[in-house]
Amino acid sequence: MPIFKDIASLRQWRQSLQGTLAFVPTMGNLHEGHMALVRLAVARAEQVLVSIYVNPLQFGPQEDFTRYPRSLDKDLQQLHAAGCSTVFTPDDALMYPRGRKDLSIIMPPHSLAKPLCGAHRAGHFAGVCTVVNKLLQIVQPEILILGEKDYQQLRIVQQMVADMNMTVQVLPGPLQREADGLAYSSRNSLLSPTERQKAPLLAATLVDLAQRSQSETRIAELAQAGRASLEQAGFVVDYLELRDSQSLQLLDHGLPGARWFAAAYLGQTRLIDNVMIPL
Repeated sequence: MPIFKDIASLRQWRQSLQGTLAFVPTMGNLHEGHMALVRLAVARAEQVLVSIYVNPLQFGPQEDFTRYPRSLDKDLQQLHAAGCSTVFTPDDALMYPRGRKDLSIIMPPHSLAKPLCGAHRAGHFAGVCTVVNKLLQIVQPEILILGEKDYQQLRIVQQMVADMNMTVQVLPGPLQREADGLAYSSRNSLLSPTERQKAPLLAATLVDLAQRSQSETRIAELAQAGRASLEQAGFVVDYLELRDSQSLQLLDHGLPGARWFAAAYLGQTRLIDNVMIPL
């Protein structure tokens, strides 16, 4: 499994490929959620490339860039075992050779980027769109695979690809959960043992809201009750909202296929999750 750290070598490898290339961009510290995306890529394409890069452009000044867990050696072992064809591990000097202060930025669509995480993480999705755009230009895959756990990010990238007339197919991968329901996340490893015991309540609250909003029309009251339950357990809630799965517009009534979205802190660790109202 070749590991590329420069663009020229990667492009030379890319030009020699035959068959479809699927690309899975990650920030490393890989878990079962990532590996499910890699297995999906292996099933859908002859070649699979995974990138590992903790992108500083999508972290705010007070966010956890320096704390973000990194485990490159373990990541590479998992990818090799999963049948990944090659790995791209760029660094900041390669991705942003002139630095990040005077950089061409890809701005996300306002309607998709303003709510939810966008209301709490200024510039985050511009950083996501910029790095994904750069990686797509470098890798030139036929298929881009993104997980539904970061659902707002998925919708923004889907729209960016459409708006920019890119030919890459964006393939969503279903959200993966641990045995107790907690959505897999690289940040889960930052939770203390006590916080880890509490963390599944976030998913359980969303599942309950998704079930109840099939017949309950008082969405604002449901959201308020869910927030109160989380706060009582020690979460600091950024948002807990029901939104349309395509437009991400706020909803005041339950619709099949709509999604409940949440982001909340346990200690210093920010967790996000979403659950769809059954179709």
